Parts: sequence; structure tokens; C-alpha cells
Amino acid sequence: MSKYVKNLICDDLRHRLQGVDEALLVNVVGLSANLSNRLRTELRQKDIRLLVVKNSQAARATVGTPLAAMFAGLSGSAAVCWGSGDIISLAKEVTRLAREERFAPFLPLGGVLEGEKLSPEQVQEISRWPSREEVLGMLVGQILGPGAELASQLSSVGGAVASQIKELAGKEEMKDEGPPAA
Repeated sequence: MSKYVKNLICDDLRHRLQGVDEALLVNVVGLSANLSNRLRTELRQKDIRLLVVKNSQAARATVGTPLAAMFAGLSGSAAVCWGSGDIISLAKEVTRLAREERFAPFLPLGGVLEGEKLSPEQVQEISRWPSREEVLGMLVGQILGPGAELASQLSSVGGAVASQIKELAGKEEMKDEGPPAA
């Protein structure tokens, strides 16, 4: 391959991975064409992209980016997965698919998170973390819990005070009207 073609490929990789700060490396060697197509379809449905790359070209294309650590010292074949909103959702989906027998050769090889290289074991650990949506749900629950309790306490006490005021106002009106006319 000529140097010109290699540079074009590196430029294309750099363009495709522009803005990607977190990604995973996966093994797709051994998947048949049909299985690879099914895997890519499932990943695409979760807004995850899969790109098989030549390691040396990917390393050259990611120099100076947070993804550069992922390709440092990498040998053998690998594919890059990115997308799905956050790295935790990505790791959850990749490990879920790796557990399925029909995609047997597919497995995580590592990745990069905040510029730090991840091992396959760390990818497994990250997949057990709560996702962004789960964390936001827990946070909203913690915020609304005390607020809902305060609102119920205020409404119950406020309701009691309001009924007592209404009762006293009714007694005052009866005094003002005097005895009933006969």
C-alpha cells in the first residue's frame, strides 16, 4: 500500500473518531459474515458503531487524542466500538453480547476511559456500574424524597389548621347572626 493511500486511510479514521473520547476494543476474529452482520445490526440499534481497524494506522490516526492510549502496545486484530451515550452503557452492551453463545468469538479486549487504558477485566467491572440514566434516576429520587415528605407534612398540618380556622369562622358567623328568628 502506498504512503498516499495510508495517509488517506489515517485521515478517514481520524475523521470518523473525531470527538470520541471513550471507546472499547473488541475481538471479532472468527465471526462468520452472517454473525458479524447480526452483531453489527444489534450494535447499531443501540447507537453503537463498530469499526475494524489496522492497529498501526489507528495508532497513527489517534495520536494526540484520548484514544491514543488504547492502541499503545496493541498487537493482533481488534475492532473499535464507540457510541451509546456513555462508556458504561457501551460496556454493558458489549459484555452482554460477549456472554451470548451465538457471538462466541466476540469479546472485549480493553478500551480507554478518560485517557486511561482499560484492561478486559476493567471493562467487565465498568459494565456493572450504574448507567447515566440509573444514576440520574437515583439522584432524582433522593432529591424528591425529602421534598415529597416535606410537602406531605405541610399539607397535613396545613389541612388541620385550615379546618380549625374554618370551624372557628363558622362559630363567629353564628355569634354575629344572633339567635335564629322565630
